[in-house]
Amino acid sequence: MKITVNEQNGSKIAVIESESILIENAQDALDLLTNVWYNSGCDKMVLRKEHFTEAFFDLKTGLAGEILQKFTNYRMKVAIVGDFSSYQSNSLNAFMYESNQGNMVLFKETESDALEALHQISA
Repeated sequence: MKITVNEQNGSKIAVIESESILIENAQDALDLLTNVWYNSGCDKMVLRKEHFTEAFFDLKTGLAGEILQKFTNYRMKVAIVGDFSSYQSNSLNAFMYESNQGNMVLFKETESDALEALHQISA
């Protein structure tokens, strides 16, 4: 796993790069966010959808809520980047839409969209 920091006008975002799944459960999310916080000083991060187990995107498992609650509790703003068009779940699409209305969890198609949105959010 590699963490790079994208900085713009005092806003710092950790961009996570990895070829493997990083988050399979809530403890993995907590471990990642504390790693990012202590090693980069960032309270915002960009992850790719491939960094999450597929169960995350099945809302019936409750995993998305459990994982994203960790990010919210620790005030880590996160943008999840990827092509979500393959998911045909109305509830997942509604969840992503509602998340994008807030400023804690965002679902974006590109890393540049994610960075732009996160840089607009004040700490």
